[in-house]
Parts: sequence; C-alpha cells; structure tokens
Amino acid sequence: QVKLVESGGGSVQSGGSLRLSCAASRYVPCMAWFRQAPGKEREGVATRYIGSNPTFAHSVKGRFSVSRDNAQETLYLQMDDLQPEDTAIYYCAARSTYSQFLCDRRQVDDYEYWGQGTQVTVSS
Repeated sequence: QVKLVESGGGSVQSGGSLRLSCAASRYVPCMAWFRQAPGKEREGVATRYIGSNPTFAHSVKGRFSVSRDNAQETLYLQMDDLQPEDTAIYYCAARSTYSQFLCDRRQVDDYEYWGQGTQVTVSS
C-alpha cells in the first residue's frame, strides 16, 4: 500500500502561481498529477517516471513543471501563469509497477493509488 498526501492548493488570480506537493509513504517508480474540474472527467496533467523526462498534458505544457525530491518520495507540481480553466481539484496518483508506457499515458484506470485531492481555484 502507498499513502499519498497532497498539499499546497489555494486560490490565486489569473497569471499567478502555486506549488503543489505530494508526499508518498514509500518509493514508487511512477507518480503523477491529475485534476478534475466540476462536471468534467478526471484528466492527467503531468507524470514523472523514475529516470525519465516528465510528460505534460497539452493544456499545461510550458506553464507547469514537475519534479521529485532526491529520495523520490515527494512529487511537486509548479504551476505558473494559472488561468481560470485550471480551476479543479488536483489529485496525486502513483503506480507501483515499472512501466513507463503506462505511467506516461496518463490514464486514470492505470493508477493504483490516489491522494485525497487539493482544491485549486483561479479567478479572472
């Protein structure tokens, strides 16, 4: 079992920045961020598979960055130039198996472990 705990959500104005953190209870090779806006399906935002470059959804590319700490147990999501359409609950997710393909395709059903979510609200 892996427990994931997110922090760092909040409210900002358009163009602002936030940094989310996700602490895992143990090492996992694949960690990712998803988000779910009201009335919409959960979508993958960014992934970080161990030893590989991160991947991003097209909608956030160039504005968001993702990193892991040295122990590879904390995942960060730096969100810059936030827009109202980024408003959502952001979820950390993880996979315990070694598959970069399944990690990076950002499909909800591929992920075993989920955090409780943190709200991000961007006002115009």
